[in-house]
Amino acid sequence: MTHSEENYLKAIYHLTTVSSSDVSTNAIAEMMETKASSVTDMIKKLAEKGLVNYKKYQGVSLTGQGSLAAKMIVRKHRLWEVFLVEKLDFSWDEVHDIAEQLEHIKSEKLINKLDDFLGNPTEDPHGDAIPDKNGAIQKVDKQLLSDLLVGQKGMCVGVKDTSSDFLKYLDKQQISLGSQIEFLDKESFDLSVKINVDGTVLSISNKIASNIFMKLN
Repeated sequence: MTHSEENYLKAIYHLTTVSSSDVSTNAIAEMMETKASSVTDMIKKLAEKGLVNYKKYQGVSLTGQGSLAAKMIVRKHRLWEVFLVEKLDFSWDEVHDIAEQLEHIKSEKLINKLDDFLGNPTEDPHGDAIPDKNGAIQKVDKQLLSDLLVGQKGMCVGVKDTSSDFLKYLDKQQISLGSQIEFLDKESFDLSVKINVDGTVLSISNKIASNIFMKLN
C-alpha cells in the first residue's frame, strides 16, 4: 500500500471505533481534510484491493483484511510513540507527528522486535490500546471524567484529545496517566467541574473533563 492508502485505512478504522454503522465518505473527508470526491476515488482503490466494502450512498466498512491492515498501522504508530517517550525522552505532546512518519515503515520483523524491546506494552503514552501482532486489543473499562458522579474516584488512563495544546495544558495542571482524581463537584451553570488531583484541588471546564478517560477505583 501507498502511504496515502494506509492513512485512509487508519482514518476509517478510527471512525469505525466510534460508530456502529458504516462510515460516510463525508466523515472520512473531514478527518482527512480533503474533498469528498477524492475520498470516493481512494475508497474505490481500497475496495479493489479487498480492504473495504463500499456501496454508493451506503458508506464504507473495513473487510477483515482491511481491519487487520489498519490495526497493524495503528500498532506501529503507538509502539513508536512508546519508544519515543520511554527511550528518547520525548514528551507525550511531541510524539504524534513523528510517529505519523514512522508508522509507514514496512518491516514486520522490526516492529515485532521493537514490541519485545519495549516489553510488549498494551497502551501508548496517551492511554490508547496497542494491538498485538495478531491484531488483538486489550480492552480497558473506562469512562469520561465529565460523566463521573460527585464522590467517585479513579485513575486517569487516557485522553480523547491528543493534540499538543491539550497535552501541554494537562502538563501545566500536573494531570497525567496514573494521576488519582476525585470528582468533587459540578457547576450547573457551565458544567465545569471541581476535582482533586493527587491532593491538589482544581476547577476545569467541561470541555477538559470531556477529554480525560478514567478507570474507577
